[in-house]
Amino acid sequence: MKIVAENRRARFDYEILDTVEAGIMLTGQEVKSCRTGNISLAGSYISFLGGRPVLKKASIAPYKFALPLPDYDPTHDRPLLLKKSEARKIEAASEEKGMSVVPLEVRAGKFIKVVIGVGRGRKRIDKRQRIKERETGRKLREGREI
Repeated sequence: MKIVAENRRARFDYEILDTVEAGIMLTGQEVKSCRTGNISLAGSYISFLGGRPVLKKASIAPYKFALPLPDYDPTHDRPLLLKKSEARKIEAASEEKGMSVVPLEVRAGKFIKVVIGVGRGRKRIDKRQRIKERETGRKLREGREI
């Protein structure tokens, strides 16, 4: 499956403990738009309404080769398709203190799938430490002195 969108900021802001792949309910034009890569996960998150997971604030641009839809909202809520047991497990994990459920990437193959990550938010000092490790690794690969 081809990765059409990635939420890189989520991997930086959260320590991902578990991932699950879920289907997503889209219209035909949204599917075509996703396959061309016109989707953004920046600022999006997963919430639960009546025990069902919903993707919120993910932006899918209208498909440019189709007629414009008169009342299309690119950031409307999109239900996710999971087994009940998986949905319950993720919802229970999200209710723990400090845990969040965020979309990590969107994959397109025969179906459009969303990879969901359950993670714990990182503290500012952890982020700084991670940046420092990345910079020192980069300098070592380039052969420069630290």
